[in-house]
Amino acid sequence: MTDRIQALKKALEKDPTNKLGLFGLANEYFKEGMYKECIETLEKYLSLHEDEGSAYRVLAQSYANIGDIEKAIETYEKGIQQALKYNHPTMAQEFQQEIEQLKMML
Repeated sequence: MTDRIQALKKALEKDPTNKLGLFGLANEYFKEGMYKECIETLEKYLSLHEDEGSAYRVLAQSYANIGDIEKAIETYEKGIQQALKYNHPTMAQEFQQEIEQLKMML
C-alpha cells in the first residue's frame, strides 16, 4: 500500500464522508490496480456526494477491469445522466462510446 493511500485513509478516519478524501483514495486504489477497493470507495462516495461524471468513469473502468461488463455499462449510463445534468456533453459522448465497446465484449 502506498504512502498516499495510507495518508488518505488516515485523513478519512477524521472525516469519513470527506468528498475529496474519498475520491482521492478511490483514484489511488485505481492506480494501484486495487479495483475492488476502488469500487467500494467510489460507491460510498457516490452515495454521499453528487458527481458531475468523472467518478463514474473510474467506477465503470474498475468494474470492467474485474470483468463485470454489465455493471460497467450500467455505471457509464448513470455517468451519462450526470454528465448531461452538469452540461458535459463531450463526457457523455465519451461514455456512450465506451458503452458501445463494452457491448461488443458481452
